[in-house]
Amino acid sequence: MKRTRLIATAALALSITLPAAAQMSVEDQITARQGAYQFMAWNMGKIKAQAVDGDVAYNADQMKAAANAIAAVANSGMGALFSPESSLDKADDTRLKPEFFEQPEKAREVGMNFGREANKLQAVAAEGDKAALARQFAAVGKTCKACHDNFRAK
Repeated sequence: MKRTRLIATAALALSITLPAAAQMSVEDQITARQGAYQFMAWNMGKIKAQAVDGDVAYNADQMKAAANAIAAVANSGMGALFSPESSLDKADDTRLKPEFFEQPEKAREVGMNFGREANKLQAVAAEGDKAALARQFAAVGKTCKACHDNFRAK
């Protein structure tokens, strides 16, 4: 019963998300994904300041909230915000390399790695262990770097 409900929910979400994304202009795709990445970067900054650098007093509740936000972005279906027309060779205001579309297996791998590590970050933050959070933060950062190295223009 739970599995059927999960499949039905996923199918409904997909049926709503794909048409909505297909109706978005290229400019709106770029704006939406940049906003999501800025939101995620802001939350990554909070974790870095508290769990890694120690510039701010560690607050486990804030770390859980930040990790939840990062995982939410990672699991939001942002892939729908990437169309070939939204790469830097065809659109303004973006640094998305066309290689993203020329290497779909690599792009999928990088995205899956990010999602997996973001979900682990969420689980680690829920435990409240500052050192473990710092280690998992580094793992998430590596997935961000992999995407930037491969698919983001300087």
